[in-house]
Amino acid sequence: QVQLVESGGGLVQAGGSLRLSCAASGSFLSINAMVWYRQAPGKQRELVAGFTRDGSTNYADSVKGRFTFSRDNAKNAVYLQMNSLKPEDTAVYYCNALFRLGIGTYSDSWGQGTQVTVSP
Repeated sequence: QVQLVESGGGLVQAGGSLRLSCAASGSFLSINAMVWYRQAPGKQRELVAGFTRDGSTNYADSVKGRFTFSRDNAKNAVYLQMNSLKPEDTAVYYCNALFRLGIGTYSDSWGQGTQVTVSP
């Protein structure tokens, strides 16, 4: 069984910064993709940033230049440094990972989410 645990959310004023962390644990051969999503009230979940199956790192246009995605392979962890936060960044942020469990066996897993609230 694999697990993702997020941390680092909170309340911050506009223009402030937060750093989210997501750590993977459990039994798996590799992590093929690891991505941050967010979901604001009344809106669909959207991709924020992360690395995908082809190894590239992608960002949503709305966060480019403000958010920085990074990874620590030794710790099976990813991070999201969020600077110049805006009220529209308010959402629950979720970590998603595609684990390779074995030959031809994969698990698409989600963390429990962490709330980010940006006040005007």
